[in-house]
Amino acid sequence: MRKTMAIVALTVLLGASTAAAQSTYSIDTAHSNVGFKVRHLVAKVSGSFNEFDGTITANFENLDASSVEFVIKTASIDTGNEKRDGHLRSADFFDAEQYPEISFKSSKMTKKGKDTYVVAGILTMRGVNQPVVLTVDYLGEMQAMGGTRAGYEISTTINRQDFEVSWNRALDQGGVVLGDDVEITINLEVVKQEADTN
Repeated sequence: MRKTMAIVALTVLLGASTAAAQSTYSIDTAHSNVGFKVRHLVAKVSGSFNEFDGTITANFENLDASSVEFVIKTASIDTGNEKRDGHLRSADFFDAEQYPEISFKSSKMTKKGKDTYVVAGILTMRGVNQPVVLTVDYLGEMQAMGGTRAGYEISTTINRQDFEVSWNRALDQGGVVLGDDVEITINLEVVKQEADTN
């Protein structure tokens, strides 16, 4: 009987420990950004998306219980050029009217280094689902501005052709206007949800 009680107590304690180690964070969009670069002729042009949201569930003791969900509003694309942004919102590129969101949902997280993780998941763009792998650097956590905040830097490179973003233009002297590889960098400052801070 005592042995059974001890096992039950240990199970409860382990369950409480796991729950305490798992925290859910929302994105502070005012202190985060979603950026990208793509080759144009012989240089790289950068841009960003101004509207995005998501949730991170972090459990460093059990990475299988961790997850990332992220949504970007395609119409919020901003390259600093109104005419170009209008073209990018069109059916030639993101087709923002028909596909208003780009989304990512993680499927697996593994540790790569001390504070570096690899997150695999599905990226959906223009209605096309493709597996992608993100490199995630954990930048730390601290108490600030009335809550617990954590920081992440996320990077990956995708081929836009995989998502049917295929517009291009051939040059008279050979080559094309745009490259296919798109470098994505996401910097996030996230806030632990209040229910997890107690």
